Amino acid sequence: MDSAEKFRKILDSKIPEPAIAYCEKIWVETPFAFHVTRERKTKLGDFRFRPDKKFQTITINGNLNPYQFLLTFIHEVAHLRAFEDFGRNIKPHGPEWKKTFRSLISPLLNPSIFPQNILVPLRKHMQNPKASSAGDIWLMKEMAKYDVDRDVEKSFLADLPLGSSFELSGRRFRKESVRRTRALCLELSSRRKFYVNLLAKVKPD
Repeated sequence: MDSAEKFRKILDSKIPEPAIAYCEKIWVETPFAFHVTRERKTKLGDFRFRPDKKFQTITINGNLNPYQFLLTFIHEVAHLRAFEDFGRNIKPHGPEWKKTFRSLISPLLNPSIFPQNILVPLRKHMQNPKASSAGDIWLMKEMAKYDVDRDVEKSFLADLPLGSSFELSGRRFRKESVRRTRALCLELSSRRKFYVNLLAKVKPD
């Protein structure tokens, strides 16, 4: 199996079918090494630039649902294209990357690719894309509705009212206040306070 066949096999199992031909076209125009990895807690995907390599490498977490996988794929390819078009001295998520990201995803922003509940926050997100889609609470909450391993007993911390108690990683907390994308939470056993991402999946009491 050659690299093109391997790439197509990954796409067949990971992204919405109507987007496959477009993603193949992107890869043919700018080839790169592509790998699916185990879940990484700190990132959904990764672009690694190696000046000593002919082909650069993009990796994406294998546990993502098809819509999150597709968005992450375009996000990372935009890094590669921005480096090639504007040089290596640009900021990773600066205006050159934003412009490239918007250009690449534009043909996909239609109901044949993304469900309407994702399409609305995604279009808004793309007006000024962040370094990670995980920083967009509205978008990530809609994306999460399509997760295969969705735990119905858990909720986003963002959805809990202030004063609510919850469990996270075997520890119990109380949600005290909110600051942008994080909540200040009191650990009930130690009485210490921690900032927790509002997109954390928690088990309410």
